[in-house]
Amino acid sequence: MKVAILLWAFGLAAAMPAFAEPTRVVVRVLSQDGKFVGDHTGGARVTLRDAQSGRTLAQGVTKGGTGDTDRIMRANGRSPLIQTDGAATFDAIVDIVEPTLVDLEAAGPLGRPWSLIKVTSRRWIVPGEPVDVGNGWMVELPGLAITPTASRDGSAVMVRAKVELMCGCPITPGGEWDASEYKVIATVWSGGRKLTETPLPFKESPGVFGGPVDVPSSTKAQIYVSAVNTRTGNSGLVSVPAPQRDEPLVKSRKPAG
Repeated sequence: MKVAILLWAFGLAAAMPAFAEPTRVVVRVLSQDGKFVGDHTGGARVTLRDAQSGRTLAQGVTKGGTGDTDRIMRANGRSPLIQTDGAATFDAIVDIVEPTLVDLEAAGPLGRPWSLIKVTSRRWIVPGEPVDVGNGWMVELPGLAITPTASRDGSAVMVRAKVELMCGCPITPGGEWDASEYKVIATVWSGGRKLTETPLPFKESPGVFGGPVDVPSSTKAQIYVSAVNTRTGNSGLVSVPAPQRDEPLVKSRKPAG
């Protein structure tokens, strides 16, 4: 009789649905060569999904400051702790009933949509075991945010480009992000052919490069502005239509979507 009751109890337990256990996940997005992506450049949109079903578990935007410069930029050793109170995070609670393989997608900086980059990462999350130790789930966002403008001056187009890290960290002569380490170039393309390539020298702080670019006034062309850190290789690129004669100032073109 007792055996029958025990078997019935085990069968009832097996038939009962499992309950999700809220599990904390802390996400931080670090700009390559720089600091955390947060309020200064609009943050990064973070999406957590079940890798098998595709179900969205959580979504939000990293919020907070860029963090402590010395702690981040002078970090060394194995997995150094670089986060500090107030540094940008996305703090989420996911409901999972069993160990779950989770995909993370981070897209940013949202305040610089023409330079927006997406990165992905994947890891296992176990119910009740928070992902918040150390730096949490940290991903690195490559790229440089470039904000170009162009205006015509006779046969030349004056191109001005503000270059910054994805965190908004400033590029200055002799600074933490030294202007001498950055090469900025404007190339003019039309009909699938490169017409010209012009280096843009540093003009003013923070991170403004610019100069005249030769573009025939009768040619419909696109100007691509690229920037690269010559020491680390971190780079970015945006495009702006070359203004025709008598056209007003043209700002950078935002990407589709």
